[in-house]
This record gives sequence, structure tokens and C-alpha cells, in this order.
Amino acid sequence: MDEARAREILAGAGLPGLPHDAELLALGENAVFGTAGLVVKVGRDARDHPELLERARREVALASWLAESGVPAVRAAESGARSVDGHPVTLWHRLPEAVRPAEPADLAALLRLVHALPAPDPAVLTLPRRELLGGVERWLHIAGDTIDPADAAYLRGRRDGFAEAAATLTPHLPAGPIHGDALPRNVHVGPRGPVLVDLETFSADFREHDLVVMALSRDRYGLAPEAYDMFTAVYGWDVRAWSGCPVLRGARETASCAWVAQHAPANPKALAEFRRRVASLRDDDPEVRWYPF
Repeated sequence: MDEARAREILAGAGLPGLPHDAELLALGENAVFGTAGLVVKVGRDARDHPELLERARREVALASWLAESGVPAVRAAESGARSVDGHPVTLWHRLPEAVRPAEPADLAALLRLVHALPAPDPAVLTLPRRELLGGVERWLHIAGDTIDPADAAYLRGRRDGFAEAAATLTPHLPAGPIHGDALPRNVHVGPRGPVLVDLETFSADFREHDLVVMALSRDRYGLAPEAYDMFTAVYGWDVRAWSGCPVLRGARETASCAWVAQHAPANPKALAEFRRRVASLRDDDPEVRWYPF
């Protein structure tokens, strides 16, 4: 979905108070538009992937549950999700301007709150398992012939292998609600402090999923060791001490490669980054630097 198509969906949503020339804030898995007080998320076409609409509806319900649970997080501006020409559309309150960039320690403090929560009442909200590898096939399909078929086959093989290995893991921490994409970029530090954003990957699964993300950031994305040490100090545990860490790390690396692939048809930089990542996996080099995309 490109910006032009996303704006067509935005125009068709008929949202009051939101001009059709709203500012594009982000374009990735969703197109995110904003005005003074509102943010609109336009998702990918859900007609072939009905789980995307369900995910959008769950994200809105989740925001209400987090509010009731006392966890600082982004809040929905209306209940439910609209379907506009097959695309899920959700409306959110816009957060005030950030007072500073989020740091790993901010994320760790919020994760402690989330990880202390019991599972929600199923009558109110049912959280899925963290299907970390569930999007691989869809992202590779979007990439199409832009990527080498051998690379796509390699990632499918990794996906299947890590999915099998993950099914045998025994967690160190009690399982329960997790963010699912626990990175500082998904924390917004406003005048009243840090809040969680981007709730669509919230799940009920191993808490270690949230912690492996930052371990991978240290090794692959250039996070300073001192910042990682602060993260583990605030959280209270280093996931690298867990024997299952390499399995969840490998699964996330596989998913991260496939995620970049979906942008390759329209962006040569994404294709170059995809090739860099796949090559480092083929070479079994865990320290080749990857770049956020």
C-alpha cells in the first residue's frame, strides 16, 4: 500500500474533523495520518487477510483494557475499527509532542508494568499467541520477484525450523501479556512521562519475547552496551542468561528479514538491506550490523 492508496482509504472513511490532506506520520505495516488532535491508522487490505481487521479491532479493545489496568499507553478515540474498501481504519487520540527521545530504560519500566498484568477476562478481550513468524509468508508474497527466490526459500526454511524449535521451549518467566514489539521507538515520552504505542502485536505468550528484542538490538542494530545494561537493570533480568534466547532471537531475525522484503519492490534501499540481512544469516555471522528500516 502506497501513500496515494492510503489517502484514498482515508478519504473514504468519512472521519469528522480529519482533512483529506492530513499529515502522513508513518508508512509501513500501516499508513498513519495525523492532525492536531487525532491520529488515523489505515491498515493493509484485509480481504485476503481477515486477521488484519480482527487485529485492528483487538488493538482498540486492548487500549481500553490497558487504561483500566493503569498502564500508560495510547488511547483510542472511538470504539471498534472501520472497514473501508477492505482496509481496517482506526482512530486514536494524538499524543502531545515528545519532550525527549525514549530510552531503553523507559521501555523496561513499562514492560515491568505489562508483565505484571494477569491475562484479561476472555469475555472482555482475548489475546492471541505471539505469532512472530506468522507474517513471513505474506511479506515474502508482497516482495514477489523483486527478491531472489532462493532467499525466499531460505527464509521459509528458517521460519519452519525456528517455529518447531520454539514449540519445545520452557520459559524462565511466567507467561502472560506482552507488547510483542518491545522497542524504544514504540515508547513516546510526553510531558506526563513514557507511554506505550503501537499495540497491534500485543499478545499472551512468553515474556521473553519482549526481552529478546532488546538483546538483538544490542547485537545487530548498534544499541550501546551501556544502554542495554541499563535496560536489564531496570527490568531486573537479562534474557541472554536463558537457554531459549538463541531460538527466539533466530525467529525474530527471520521475521525481520521478511518484513524488510515487503518494501523492496518500491524501495532500492530496502532491497539492499534485505540482501545484507539474508547474507549475514547465511554466513551465520550474528554481529553483522543491520540498519533500522
